[in-house]
Amino acid sequence: MVNAWVYCPRLAYLEWIEGEWAESADTAEGHRAHTRVDRRKGHLPEPDELDEVMAKARSVTMSSERLGVIAKLDVIEVANNIVRPVDFKKGKRPHVAAGAYEPERVQVCVQAMILEDNGYTVDHGALWYVGSRERVRVILDDELRATAIKAINGLRGAEASRQRPPPLEDSPKCPRCSLAGICLPDETNLFRTGTSPRPLNPSDDPALPLYVQEPGARLRKSGARLIIQTKKDTVEVPMISVSQVVLYGPVSVTTPALHALMRAEIPVSWYSTGGWFLGHTIGTGNGNVAVREAQYRTAFTSECRLLFAKSLIQAKVKNSRTMLRRNWRKEHLATNKDDVLARLKRITKRIPHASDVQQLLGMEGEAAAIYFGGFDNMLSQNASGDIRSFSFATRNRRPPTDPVNAMLSLAYALLVRLFSTTITSVGLDPYLGLYHRPRHNRPALALDLMEPFRSIIADSCVIQVVNNGEIRPNDFVFSGKACSLKPAGRKALITAFERRLEHVTTHPFFGY
Repeated sequence: MVNAWVYCPRLAYLEWIEGEWAESADTAEGHRAHTRVDRRKGHLPEPDELDEVMAKARSVTMSSERLGVIAKLDVIEVANNIVRPVDFKKGKRPHVAAGAYEPERVQVCVQAMILEDNGYTVDHGALWYVGSRERVRVILDDELRATAIKAINGLRGAEASRQRPPPLEDSPKCPRCSLAGICLPDETNLFRTGTSPRPLNPSDDPALPLYVQEPGARLRKSGARLIIQTKKDTVEVPMISVSQVVLYGPVSVTTPALHALMRAEIPVSWYSTGGWFLGHTIGTGNGNVAVREAQYRTAFTSECRLLFAKSLIQAKVKNSRTMLRRNWRKEHLATNKDDVLARLKRITKRIPHASDVQQLLGMEGEAAAIYFGGFDNMLSQNASGDIRSFSFATRNRRPPTDPVNAMLSLAYALLVRLFSTTITSVGLDPYLGLYHRPRHNRPALALDLMEPFRSIIADSCVIQVVNNGEIRPNDFVFSGKACSLKPAGRKALITAFERRLEHVTTHPFFGY
């Protein structure tokens, strides 16, 4: 972390103080390099027990009370009663005047000072670059020692102040940084300097959710693969290809599989057979307390809550209006399309002037009634050859009484799962909302943040599967007044939902 502080104070703050971490090819390569060192451990004698014979100790953990630091030293060489710390680095030796970059030299210097504080004599340190198999000598002069102590004090001072350092400006370090997508250096600087951000956001993660809905299926692991066993067949999936595991109904998971998923930070979401979201299982979760502190401060400030809620609902109504404008079927053009769009536009202009949450709720309800009143006009009259099978009159739930409402309920449940797991992964509390009132076992913040996305993701999927004939009338089952999807229909809707999430869009503010 002292190395990281010299490299980029913001990076060290995010990793050490806020507990953020993101794996990348560079971090994985560094982990592999150190794993080889850690396999062969050795014993470091006490200072007064050193002999004249050349020896090495590997993977030795030591600390200094004076400096207030602890380190695991890769290799400690012993010769003539003198010890030398050798730190392993991935990649090739940089061709710079000092032989190595300053952060790495500072790290070795801190290791040397730890050894000295434990009674050993150190004449110099070294860096071993695995990629080029070259050794670089590190001179422990007064200037380097002063830089190391300054870095230690700076990092400790940042922890005490709880002030996140500003990001680097237009730095070549940022593109290779694994935390670029969390730090958002250029996006943050945009508000200070006005410069356009570089597209530093990380590339798409190819991992996808794994859905298991076969009653009686069993999920277990074998090595680095997940095995799904059903009565009919067995499916194997590499764990690295899985972003989430979603289970419907009576599906069992073995303890080793659950442990492996938690260690890999892959959440497991649980649904009832009918598609009701029950919750999710995760590991220790994100330890960033500062994020939750900021969330609680905002949640307990009425002005902030109202401002946040108004922005959400205004976006929701605008997106609902966009859905109607773009998807209104030609065969329905004789109906009151222009009037519906005009009424929704008037509501979007009124929302910023709402004086309290109750007034905002009234505007949201009015907009929802107008939107769902025109929802049927986005559905094809010839869907699946049955004009009335997918007709829509009004939104109903608990339970839904017709196929369209059944699909809408399932799509919204998928959105709840998506936002709940995402919110948890970044360290926020999904149960403390700013618009929806907190209630037992209700992920209020997930319900808040999904509001603008209901129409453009969930409703869009329902419209698409109906108009494309991907789901047919025989994909539903009725029990009394309740209507629900059969497994084949549920699978088709989930496929459309994941396909929708794969669409690429341009950020309206940052431009990439």
